[in-house]
Amino acid sequence: MERKPLIAGNWKMYKTPAESEEAARRLAELTRGLTGADVLVAPAHTALVLVSRALAGSDVLLGAQNLHWEKEGAFTGEISAQMLVGSGCSHVIIGHSERRQYFGETDETVRRRVEAALEAGLVPIVCVGETLEERKSGDTLKVLDKQISGGLKKIFLKDGHSLVVAYEPVWAIGTGLTATPQEAQEAHAHIRKRLAGLYGETTAAAIRILYGGSVKPENIRELMARPDIDGALVGGASLAPETFARIARFGETESGLST
Repeated sequence: MERKPLIAGNWKMYKTPAESEEAARRLAELTRGLTGADVLVAPAHTALVLVSRALAGSDVLLGAQNLHWEKEGAFTGEISAQMLVGSGCSHVIIGHSERRQYFGETDETVRRRVEAALEAGLVPIVCVGETLEERKSGDTLKVLDKQISGGLKKIFLKDGHSLVVAYEPVWAIGTGLTATPQEAQEAHAHIRKRLAGLYGETTAAAIRILYGGSVKPENIRELMARPDIDGALVGGASLAPETFARIARFGETESGLST
């Protein structure tokens, strides 16, 4: 099944609202006319409305970096799916390794957030991946199985377009290290096999699985040449619109990249 690539930029805790607005406007210009991939940015919550307005009329999608599973309530510092939808979001990142590592995210809280996102009509980008210690001990596939089964337990999908999965080996995030294309492909193929076990072959074949971990213009083409790699979740390299646009235009000629 043909899956249109998705190149998603996670801006993490960078950029003021004004800086985010300007970067989004520039990115929209740089990716105008792009047909080979979908492009998405996930700025900080404080910039969502401004970025949504800056992207109006473009094909660049807007995502958030997290959400709470409750619709509203006394949850100081949190944000709900309904708030994200009202801010212009179509997607939301859930279970990023930094959320798991620093803020106590678990497979169960991932599941609850995924459920809330789907109920609100948001497409969750569910992150999974192993640490360096887990890879060295040969537990990569075991970790992926646990995160997928726990994070998607009893989660109903109407189709494969309702979910995106991002494989992000923790040891490759912000380190300059990158899984080899073959290592990434093996993990992606395993994830798709597990998704087929949950949702059937047809649905699993439609789910986009992104690679995340020190993605840059220099390695995106080789990664995207693998059959089960359907895009990228880009961190640091997404902060500069020109660099991110080069990644998004990976399928074009060099002359196309410079336009």
